[in-house]
This record gives sequence, structure tokens and C-alpha cells, in this order.
Amino acid sequence: MRAEYGAGGPSDGVRLWHMVRGAEDVAMCGRELDAGAPVRDAVDWGKTPELCCHTCGAYYLRETPYLAAEHQ
Repeated sequence: MRAEYGAGGPSDGVRLWHMVRGAEDVAMCGRELDAGAPVRDAVDWGKTPELCCHTCGAYYLRETPYLAAEHQ
């Protein structure tokens, strides 16, 4: 997960959390994120005081079973 800042940048704090692949700066929904924005583990999805991107969540849930199968 990588944070999206508010309109004022880092001084505004985290506005929304997005899912990213690895350490990418582009969210699964396509939004470009600040490379220096905070990151969290995927297991934190839904456990943050800030909202999480619904579109990213949908993509992540569709893709994750396939990623897990590749590593077995």
C-alpha cells in the first residue's frame, strides 16, 4: 500500500491509501503517487484511519489469488 497525499502535498497528510505492485509509484487504479509517500503492508488494508481506494481494492482482490498460486 502507498499513500496518496491531500491537495497540499505531504503537509496535508495521507488522504487515501492505494494498492501498488511491489514498490511501484503507480497504484493499481492508475493514479500516480509520490515515490516518497508512506507505505504499509497489504494486510493493513481497511485498518487505517484514512480511507482506502475502492478501485485498488477490487483489482487487488482479483489479482491476489493468482499471485499466491504462482508462489506455490
